[in-house]
Amino acid sequence: MPSLFDLVLAWIVTFGAAALQGSIGFGFAVLSVPLLTLVDPALTPIPQIFLALPMAVAALWRERTRLDVSGIGWIVAGRIPGAFLGAWILTRIDERLLSVIIAVVVIGAIVAIGRGLTIRLDRTNRIVAGLISGFTGTTAAIGGPPLALLYRDADGGLVRSSLGAIFTIGIVINLTLLGFTGAIRSHDLFVAGLLAPAMGAGFAVSGRLLHRVEGRVVRTGILVVSAIAAAGLLVQALVGS
Repeated sequence: MPSLFDLVLAWIVTFGAAALQGSIGFGFAVLSVPLLTLVDPALTPIPQIFLALPMAVAALWRERTRLDVSGIGWIVAGRIPGAFLGAWILTRIDERLLSVIIAVVVIGAIVAIGRGLTIRLDRTNRIVAGLISGFTGTTAAIGGPPLALLYRDADGGLVRSSLGAIFTIGIVINLTLLGFTGAIRSHDLFVAGLLAPAMGAGFAVSGRLLHRVEGRVVRTGILVVSAIAAAGLLVQALVGS
């Protein structure tokens, strides 16, 4: 059982991370896992996977009429082999070196997009983004940025609902695999239950912010959160933690 002080900090972090993801479509784990690990490593990372599932489903349902129905299948088609490729690469390349390479590539993509590079939402780019997301999600636990960057120039509702659908599928697969390997403990479920009210409140608040985070705000938020994810991965790899 975490102390009351640690629990309050965990609620605040979870609330903010949920509000962020509900507003721009991703970023919950990017913000919550590093901060909560500093508060108490026992609070992460599996509880955040449990908490991310209802948020993904809620985001999909809230803006389901704006879902990129035709494109999600191609992204998932790319994400599955990308995950297997990532698992195979991990057995061949040093994990820290791989993390550095991924972080540098993501930062490079952010700079290019920030300077005007546009990505068309066609079949090829969807498959490629899914492949990269599956690869980086498996090898470095940052599968969100490649997908968010793909949808950066799309309508905010399409971004949030489409990422919600993709994350729902991915999280169900992840939890199933974690369950089969015995990685999920009763403590993880207990922590997820403790943090669930803060997650729900944060996501509910995001619904009131949607009209303020369309257009440029969403596009900028995607770049900023992706950069934070890549920078955090780079720092973690370089310090060897």
